[in-house]
Amino acid sequence: MKIIRQVIVFAGLIALGGCGAVSALNKAATPLDAYELRAPGDLPQAGRSLNRALSIEPPTTSGALDTDRILVKPNAVQSLYLPDGRWASDLPAMWQTMVLRSFEDTGALSYVGRKPLGTLGDFALISEITDFQAALDGDSATIRLRLTARMVRESDARVMARRVFSAAVPVDGTETLDLVNGFNAASDKVLADMVRWGLGVMGLRLPGA
Repeated sequence: MKIIRQVIVFAGLIALGGCGAVSALNKAATPLDAYELRAPGDLPQAGRSLNRALSIEPPTTSGALDTDRILVKPNAVQSLYLPDGRWASDLPAMWQTMVLRSFEDTGALSYVGRKPLGTLGDFALISEITDFQAALDGDSATIRLRLTARMVRESDARVMARRVFSAAVPVDGTETLDLVNGFNAASDKVLADMVRWGLGVMGLRLPGA
């Protein structure tokens, strides 16, 4: 499949041609389609609710990820953005919303809010995203997601627990929608693991955990 694409490189806007990862748009002025990842829809409901308030901090990221653009890596040293799609909001804001909704949907906590807009909670979830990209390999790809999460007790700023979460999801295809669906699957896994872990730190286990 011959693909001609325009990509944004970190040094600036560069037009590249050749066989590659994504279906192409050749006009830089063409509006980008927006994609939104969702919180997992199959998290179990808590049998009881904890009288706990959790504040979700927006995650920190590298400069390459602190954007609404969808990152792809054709090799270990090159980073590009999809030319025809973007996230509906920048990655830190989107991820914060997904984490918040994931905890809310379990019904396990009395309150889940976001910082800096939320109020002081009993605990704060702080995270750093280090990988959130599609690694390309010919006509297929692997979605790689990796982050470090810390659960902090607000009363004394003590780190109660720390854990690294990761997912690698193979994708058959390199069209934008193929990659976005892969991102959704990787996010579902990481979010489900994070919610179970976070609730466990606060003293509650979900059914099946």
